[in-house]
Amino acid sequence: MASNGRNIQIRVCMGTGGLAAGGQQVFDKFGEELEKNGLNGSVEDRSMGRVGCRGFCARDVLVDVIVDGKETTYQLIKPDMVERIVKEHIIEGNPVGEWAVKKDYHTFHDRQVKVVLSDCGHVDPEDINSYISRGGYEAARQVLATMTPDGIIAEIKKSGIRGRGGAGFPTGVKWEAARKSPGETKYIICNADEGDPGAFMDRSVVEGNPHSVIEGMIIAAYAVGAEHGYVYIRAEYPLAVDRLRIALDQAREKGLLGRNILEKDFHFDIKVKLGAGAFVCGEETALIASIEGERGMPRSKPPFPVVSGLWGKPTVINNVETLANIPYIVRRGADWFASMGIEKSKGTKVFALTGKVKNTGLIEVPMGIPLRDIIYEIGGGIENGKKFKAVQTGGPSGGCIPEDQLDVKVDYESLMALGAIVGSGGMIVLDEDNCMVNVARYFLNFTQSESCGKCVPCRVGTKRLLEILDRITKGQGREGDIELLEKLSKDIKLGSLCGLGQTAPNPVLSTLKYFRHEYEAHIYEKKCPAKACKDLITFRINAETCKGCGACLRACPAGAITGEKKKPHSINPALCIKCGSCFDVCKFKSVVKE
Repeated sequence: MASNGRNIQIRVCMGTGGLAAGGQQVFDKFGEELEKNGLNGSVEDRSMGRVGCRGFCARDVLVDVIVDGKETTYQLIKPDMVERIVKEHIIEGNPVGEWAVKKDYHTFHDRQVKVVLSDCGHVDPEDINSYISRGGYEAARQVLATMTPDGIIAEIKKSGIRGRGGAGFPTGVKWEAARKSPGETKYIICNADEGDPGAFMDRSVVEGNPHSVIEGMIIAAYAVGAEHGYVYIRAEYPLAVDRLRIALDQAREKGLLGRNILEKDFHFDIKVKLGAGAFVCGEETALIASIEGERGMPRSKPPFPVVSGLWGKPTVINNVETLANIPYIVRRGADWFASMGIEKSKGTKVFALTGKVKNTGLIEVPMGIPLRDIIYEIGGGIENGKKFKAVQTGGPSGGCIPEDQLDVKVDYESLMALGAIVGSGGMIVLDEDNCMVNVARYFLNFTQSESCGKCVPCRVGTKRLLEILDRITKGQGREGDIELLEKLSKDIKLGSLCGLGQTAPNPVLSTLKYFRHEYEAHIYEKKCPAKACKDLITFRINAETCKGCGACLRACPAGAITGEKKKPHSINPALCIKCGSCFDVCKFKSVVKE
């Protein structure tokens, strides 16, 4: 207790996942219970802290209770559970074991190596002093006090870090090119316009540790010779935007942004630019156009932004994860960072692990880790005892990797050789119930709707691809469709202006490469092997096993099922809307999906 000099700390996950699960209510309840029990003493006695994403989002609300240095992490906490935790754990000294994290929580974290995420879950994103207490802004101080711009660029090059936003371009080489570009005015832009379906890496970093990104931008600005910075972040991330703005204000108050930073002859400040959610604005030149107030459309390169970028000035664009790595590289050294990963892919990578896997969430692993280890050790394998089919990496710009390639190392070159990419870090696991033709159609639908329309190969080509895929999934595929998909995809990749169009066909090409038999079944047999395409499945009731319980009849919204009580029922195909309600409710597995 506070009166006895005990040190009590409580950390509540209040990232997007934590807040959605009730994190604010849990946080408030802890405050009430501590005050009610006389434990609201000085900061030395008790510390309440909001923290960002802990990674294991499926277990939110996650709460750390630390008493005299001994830490217990609780999962799935609701406000009505707080009173017992305070009474039994904090007051009586007996942790509530039944609510503590289980073995899978530790398995989820044990294979990870955290750099970018090392402070998420520990620092309060709305308190700069929390970041400073863990070594925050020491790298910026070190750079300004002891290093030259060329020296810091050399260190970043030595580390081997490559851009974490998708293309994997060497960060140090980009900085060096911008520094050497003539001109007094230069810009640093942080690309936080993360838009891949199922991806939430950059958002979580900005929500959980915005100061690491700001510090990375300060170091980049010093290296390049820039006085102006922008964070381009989509308006759909309100929590990240709010915390970023709070962090920027606090950094200015501490003299870490503005004029004469840390009392040195170095000036740099950062503005926030909200994006409207256009996926194409993740592309460098489209992003620049948006900041300039123009429609977010890409332009041809060269010149590259490092030569002529924002308002025609040399501009470095790095994504959130890349910049958040920089302070740690400076503090611990290039050799330390380069010791992780493999030859051409150094360091760690953050992934959003989602889909048909038991343990979903945010993970950070060394580059070069086998894909199988991510899915089966960290992810815990496929949920509901289903069979693994594929994993989509790189979002709509990536590709699907099949089971026989699960031992591939996760690095830029290895995934590209399989027709996929690391991308920004989306990783969606698929099981036997996923139709790969429909998966390709889903991603094409996304990229086609997000195409800016500037160039014909992307604007028209993706629409034709989508039309063909739509036909195939509806049982209207015809001879020559597979060959047409392949030819169109290759033409779009070659002829498109920017990365969106150049990578949009990847899901089609990779599924054709590894799951061609599913396309053939759709086209020639008019069947979906995964029984997922609505127009290609039928439902019937097995009269031999049907008990006549009436559950299917009551569940059918279309009145397609008839039958008397305790006698076999039947489905009228003409009325069946193929919703699957009968299949879901049948306890005797008498409803058959074909």
